[in-house]
Amino acid sequence: MSDQTTLRQEILEKVREFHAAGQKGKAAFEPGQTPVHYAGRVHDADDIVSLVDSSLDFWLTAGRFTEDFESGLAEFLDIENVLTVNSGSSANLVAFSTLTSPKLGERRIRPGDEVITVAAGFPTTLNPAVQFGAVPVFIDVELGTYTPTIEAIEAAIGPKTKAVMMAHTMGVPFELSELRALCDRHGLWLVEDNCDALGSRYDGQYTGTFGDLATISFYPAHHITMGEGGAVITNDDNLARIARSFRDWGRDCYCAAGENNTCGKRFSQQFGSLPFGYDHKYVYSHVGYNLKITDMQAAVGCAQLEKLPAFIETRKRNHRRLAEGLAKHSGQLILHETPERSDPSWFGYVITVRPEAEITRTKLVNTLEKARIETRNLFAGNLLRHPAYENLEHRVVGNLSNTDLITTNTFFIGVYPGLTDPMIDHIVETFDSALA
Repeated sequence: MSDQTTLRQEILEKVREFHAAGQKGKAAFEPGQTPVHYAGRVHDADDIVSLVDSSLDFWLTAGRFTEDFESGLAEFLDIENVLTVNSGSSANLVAFSTLTSPKLGERRIRPGDEVITVAAGFPTTLNPAVQFGAVPVFIDVELGTYTPTIEAIEAAIGPKTKAVMMAHTMGVPFELSELRALCDRHGLWLVEDNCDALGSRYDGQYTGTFGDLATISFYPAHHITMGEGGAVITNDDNLARIARSFRDWGRDCYCAAGENNTCGKRFSQQFGSLPFGYDHKYVYSHVGYNLKITDMQAAVGCAQLEKLPAFIETRKRNHRRLAEGLAKHSGQLILHETPERSDPSWFGYVITVRPEAEITRTKLVNTLEKARIETRNLFAGNLLRHPAYENLEHRVVGNLSNTDLITTNTFFIGVYPGLTDPMIDHIVETFDSALA
């Protein structure tokens, strides 16, 4: 072995020792004193070793770890194309931008075209359509699942509708098989925001693999983390090539980093009014961005991906324990539900305080927070009630009564793998005390 190889092994072994030293003497959980977070990174020595290993390469942009992560996630989901980006929000931007490409002909989304989504959502699921000049069509969701019905989606389809783009809220799939068929009948694009739902299944198939495109986030609160990071996934090679263009400055060339002339026509094509044979590597077919990840992020992702199956099972177990512990309070609380044919990889445990309950959301949340149990609102509640969207051109189909109730009465608590049994016991006991 070379001196560098030996040194690398020694460095990585020291990293493991460093991590082990940091685990010694950690304080035990103390109810009411130790924070019970709603989410957070869960990592071990393998994650840190992988990160340091990549740093020793000093290949700071996407490289070997990025390739390994993309192929590993593609294998896990059984999907053809995984395209990493720097955040889940950027993934939504790239996915939506892909559908505006002139390369899609008459199916491309143009300004003024409509996109169906939910009002009880996260801003960056909606923002790319708004920023492009498309018109969002908002529908309500069901309480308990916090997803829309297929009937509500179908009722929202109009002559200008081009796409459905919405999230599997908190890991709960919407009716994917039915929606895929509905979109096919009407010639609509389907984009799954899968940022909350990595590992969820509908009819036994992973969410994110039904849509024309789907997005994933690797923010620390999500199922696996790179710190920041995301991905666009698709089984359509043409859409993948367009998405890669938008991610990589808008260039027409699709050569991988360090490669040249993949198409075999680098200097023999005509593009617009450019000189014939203009270098294909510097031809731009879209108004794009630079949204790539670094290889150090991907290195963490590679180690996290190995833990994903266990993380998913722990989320399910924690959610099940909370459901069992809180069932006695169903008279005052609308508890989180599992729709038929769904197997959620839960992001959190969602609770709506019933309007007729003797307690308010504010009082219940304050009680939990005083007990050091973190809570979060269900994202934006009704997006249309926020200052950023007050003057937004849009349509609403049906009423948004459930969305408005979510705005005033709904919150969620954690189920992430960092929670221990004593923490969950403390959560349930605090609910019992508050609702007695």
